[in-house]
Amino acid sequence: MSTTDPTLYYVIGAIVVIAIVIVVAIMVARRAQSERLRRRFGPEYERVARARGDRAEAERELARREERVKKFRLQELPPGARERYAEEWRAVQARFVDQPKEALAEADALISNVMRDRGYPLADFEQRAADLSTDHAGVLDDYRIAHAISLRSERGDAQTEDLRQAMLHYRTLFEELVENRERARS
Repeated sequence: MSTTDPTLYYVIGAIVVIAIVIVVAIMVARRAQSERLRRRFGPEYERVARARGDRAEAERELARREERVKKFRLQELPPGARERYAEEWRAVQARFVDQPKEALAEADALISNVMRDRGYPLADFEQRAADLSTDHAGVLDDYRIAHAISLRSERGDAQTEDLRQAMLHYRTLFEELVENRERARS
């Protein structure tokens, strides 16, 4: 093949075009993956990206969460358990009037019990929050805020209004976990 042979130019042109198509396909796939994670994780996507300081690393972390949670045997609560938990929640809310600190601690424990019965492992708080983020990202901030206030309450650093706010945040998470209002898995 001589250097003036047009076939060589066609081959080189084809290789360049194929390389460009591959690069564009990879970029489109990454953008689609980013958008899917952003939709699924909502505000948690941005929180993890800020914490990691790198969107690619944040996306790898969120993908690891998805893979971890896929291994769980998550299940809906049977109707009897939902009714029992709803009754326990009403009792905790009623107790809040006279014993707000104790009621908040009970609300925190009740959330953990519901999570356990749904199939979430009860690791430390940060791991529970990470596990919840895959299907309940919309209420994850509620959980984080309520838990932080609960910890402050244990130290004696929370006012009654703080405790009331924590109960409202716990209620939002509780309702989603018990009433089966979770996002469909993507």
